[in-house]
Amino acid sequence: MAVQSSSSIEAQALSTSITRNYFFIWREFIWGAIAGAFGEGMMHPIDTIKTRIQSQAILSGTQNQKGIPQMIRTIWVADGSRGFYRGITPGITGSLATGATYFGVIESTKKWIEESHPSLGGHRAHFIAGAVGDTLGSFVYVPCEVMKQRMQIQGTRASWSSVMMKDTFARKPSLQMYGYYTGIFHAGSSIWKEQGLKGLYAGFWSTLARDVPFAGLMVMFYESLKDMTEYGKQRWNINSNCHVNSSMEGLVLGGFAGGFSAYLTTPLDVIKTRLQVQGSTLSFQV
Repeated sequence: MAVQSSSSIEAQALSTSITRNYFFIWREFIWGAIAGAFGEGMMHPIDTIKTRIQSQAILSGTQNQKGIPQMIRTIWVADGSRGFYRGITPGITGSLATGATYFGVIESTKKWIEESHPSLGGHRAHFIAGAVGDTLGSFVYVPCEVMKQRMQIQGTRASWSSVMMKDTFARKPSLQMYGYYTGIFHAGSSIWKEQGLKGLYAGFWSTLARDVPFAGLMVMFYESLKDMTEYGKQRWNINSNCHVNSSMEGLVLGGFAGGFSAYLTTPLDVIKTRLQVQGSTLSFQV
């Protein structure tokens, strides 16, 4: 029986290691895409309410803005349940690409930083990884976000027509808003014809100004909360046989991390939303 040489064994081990690393990275991309799409689908009605609240000053030209209960009632009366899910297709499309890029790049970047730049390890590596992942994802995310948010504020064709008939637009014919979008392809082609690439990437820099700190802070908060949780387990000598499900623990910690980050970056999110939903010639003094 032939005996393998040491060089052959080393080459085989290296090949196995590379294969495992590639599998790990692609696994993060695939599951990140699924997680992003699932999260968008679950949270889209809430995102619709948020978008309507943030953009109502543009449409109404007034500072007398509705709160959450009033906005929920308005959407339900005008559009029914369909109004809450308007724009979900571009939302899920953008989240698929963003989730894949975000989680895949985060893991790859964290490993690269920790291995090649040990001095940047810890929370700084987590912040940088989150920022890089979100920046790359924004090239797909922003056009989908523009389409999604414009479709969200439109609701049904009837409700959008009633908005266009309001006194503000009637008194100022120069304030032209875009037409009603029937779907993601119609929205994309219409924005491209009317405003070109600039229209699809409206609010790009404001999106980065919100998302880069949000992504970096969320990863940093999440890793910090994980460290605190592990410290608490060791400090109080919690029995390892009675541990909380890791998925549930990650969900709770991720929720807290996302909530803290969203709170700190909400002002930037309002600016982003208003830039993305406004038409090319729309300008209100409010």
